[in-house]
Amino acid sequence: MTRRTDADAHGRFATRAIHAGQAPDPTNGAIMPPIYQTSTYVHRSFGEHTGYEYARGKNPTREALERNVASLEGARHGIAFASGMGCLDAIMKLFKAGDHIVCGAHVYGGTFRLLDKVLQHFGLQFSYVDTRDPQHIADAMRPNTVAVLVETPTNPLMWLTDLAAAADVAHRGGAILIADNTFASPYFQNPLALGADIVYHSTTKYLNGHSDIIGGIAVLNDDTLANRLWFNANSAGAVPGPFDCWLALRGTKTLALRMRAHDANGRRIAGWLAERLGHESLFYPGLESHPQHELAVRQMTGFGGMLSFEMGSKETAGGVLNSLRVFSLAESLGGVESLANHPASMTHASIPPDRRVALGISDGLIRLSIGVEDVEDLLEDLEQALAAAGR
Repeated sequence: MTRRTDADAHGRFATRAIHAGQAPDPTNGAIMPPIYQTSTYVHRSFGEHTGYEYARGKNPTREALERNVASLEGARHGIAFASGMGCLDAIMKLFKAGDHIVCGAHVYGGTFRLLDKVLQHFGLQFSYVDTRDPQHIADAMRPNTVAVLVETPTNPLMWLTDLAAAADVAHRGGAILIADNTFASPYFQNPLALGADIVYHSTTKYLNGHSDIIGGIAVLNDDTLANRLWFNANSAGAVPGPFDCWLALRGTKTLALRMRAHDANGRRIAGWLAERLGHESLFYPGLESHPQHELAVRQMTGFGGMLSFEMGSKETAGGVLNSLRVFSLAESLGGVESLANHPASMTHASIPPDRRVALGISDGLIRLSIGVEDVEDLLEDLEQALAAAGR
């Protein structure tokens, strides 16, 4: 567990993204923190160590990343993991058999798989509700409810949860609010400031931004919770290697620049697709036609580069996806390159088909992760792909 220092809180977002958690090496002036590629640390003497004993517990490169992201989220503590799912698994292990968690029905397919296929077999209980309405959360609360787990915006339909309202419901019921902030990033949304108790990310996505690592991170303010979560991380060992941490730290340095570019391209393409296909076929909270646009404006400072649109059939969606030239057909998101995805057969394939349909994830749905390429090239690519598919 790494605690953010006062120096890490200095400056505005873009400044903290570059400087928080790191300083020039005092011995040689190196501007970038080194990659501490080590598994163990030599003790000063018998019974006296340097603060570092074994790299499963602490690593200086990892600490730099943890301090950096904690600063960006306005948190006291950061704990990095080997993946976003490893992070969520450790968070869920804060709880015990018989505990109940209210979970957003529209969470990422991998999240549902972990909760439904793994953790419930260890005695955790889950209720899945549409968290767009805070009353649905309140109605699902039980005497043994310990947490509310939300993802906002959701993957892939871009639905939002009112974080302040969800936090109020959770806290009144004696539970904590856990928020996945991967889609928005700390640049556009700060769930801790809105009442969340734990915020987590897949650092694979926007925080790193270059599609070359797998990682996760949790940030929080409560000292007791932070100590317990670090204990889980150290005990189970789902920790990232120092090179992955160094790459993620390189990524956060340009987060402000990249998110502005993702957002600008996302808004332009969303508007174009809405005109081309109809507003009812486009899912993007930055559009005034989005039913939760007012909440998005209130809760977020930008809308980012994630959107989805409906093609009506699997065949038409496949025709579009197979015709794209600049967009790559791939899972994941948040990198500088633009990606296209078919949620029903890719990211959300682990969700049973009837449940996918009930959630609105049809076989004709396409999800885009808008990169930072020239937007005119992206628009031309989408135009020719739609035309090739008969749209």
